[in-house]
Amino acid sequence: MSLDSPARGCRDTPVLKERGQREVFCGLTGIIWLHRKMQDAFFLVVGSRTCAHLLQSAAGVMIFAEPRFGTAILEEKDLAGLADANTELDREVARLLTRRPDIKQLFLVGSCPSEVIKLDLARAAERLTTLHAPHVPVYNYSGSGIETTFTQGEDACLAAMVPTLAATKARDLLVVGALPDVVEDQCLSLLAQLGIGPVRMLPARRATDLPAVGPETVFALVQPFLGDTHAALIRRGARHLPAAFPFGEEGTTLWLWAVAQEFGISRAHFDAVTAAPRARAAKAVAAHAETLNGKSVFFFPDSQLEIPLARFLARECGMTPLEVGTPFLHAAITGPDLDLLPEGPVISEGQDVDRQLDRQHAARPDLTVCGLGLANPLEAKGHTTKWAIELVFTPVHFYEQAGDLAALFSRPLRRKALLTAPIFRPEISRGPGQSPGGQP
Repeated sequence: MSLDSPARGCRDTPVLKERGQREVFCGLTGIIWLHRKMQDAFFLVVGSRTCAHLLQSAAGVMIFAEPRFGTAILEEKDLAGLADANTELDREVARLLTRRPDIKQLFLVGSCPSEVIKLDLARAAERLTTLHAPHVPVYNYSGSGIETTFTQGEDACLAAMVPTLAATKARDLLVVGALPDVVEDQCLSLLAQLGIGPVRMLPARRATDLPAVGPETVFALVQPFLGDTHAALIRRGARHLPAAFPFGEEGTTLWLWAVAQEFGISRAHFDAVTAAPRARAAKAVAAHAETLNGKSVFFFPDSQLEIPLARFLARECGMTPLEVGTPFLHAAITGPDLDLLPEGPVISEGQDVDRQLDRQHAARPDLTVCGLGLANPLEAKGHTTKWAIELVFTPVHFYEQAGDLAALFSRPLRRKALLTAPIFRPEISRGPGQSPGGQP
């Protein structure tokens, strides 16, 4: 287990706080992975046709599909105040629940248009919960991209659920953050082999599996962008287990060890359970570290995964982070990763995109991790980029995905090397009096 810390980490590094023009992606995007995770939930966006087009494009919805999300479109008369938006919303929700009796949880998701006209969706959710109780609880959260980054959609969704969770006095482990089903199964399998249980998940796959929360609940985050959910659980009396995030072999081992220590698991048993998957993860990462070792990386603030990913790339792949930008820096959540991140990079919070672009151009990193809006312009200037959003949509947590995570960063560098390599032109043998092309 890699428990050695660098001589000096980045927890006490002065943070460059920037407040200016930002490149952000809409928080509605979180619905794309949440609706797949929560199998009996429905996400109803109260927004415009643009919101609907965004979700359909991002999800790649087929015309015959029956997705668990939709858009209640605000028309011109709604925006002008000529219609009672609440009455229309009640009617649309009633039609939806009548047509889809499989829905057991309904989320009213605010958007930029609904927030501009001050539509009170929180009160609407309370009213609709009363109307449709006890069969379908109705929650509300904002997916607006006006002031937030796209991963905050999941944070707002889970934070909205926490106050409604049942109370318990049982000692449980709560794993918080949406994971693909296959990754969640791997996580639960490792915890079961360690002898840790009972284990609950938030979000749960079905409403009947929602966890209860109380003063004996300890929770571990698997996503670093869950600041509001973290605060909501603490208000419910639960206790957070700080740990490095389970990215790569080292991060996964440290995350599991933090949980194991809390539940009194011996080091010998821990090592016996984790030895084989750790070895597989280390081998898979090493195959890509050959490409990444010695290369520099620059993170624009986008997903809030930047700090633990920088730790992974620096310590397991041999890369040198030059700047690690993050939309929000939550020391209680990312502190263990900051402790392990070797001193050196600029740590920035927030964004002034023009100033950060200037720093990126001056640094000339081998790889730049950024949002979709910056990637193509940077590629046009000769920079090699990685889309930050791909790191959220791809399974990257825990041991079995460690190699896939490293591959996401090595692939752009390998592509760049192939594109810039000189074209091999075999020399044609020629006899006396022939030209280089072989012609007399």
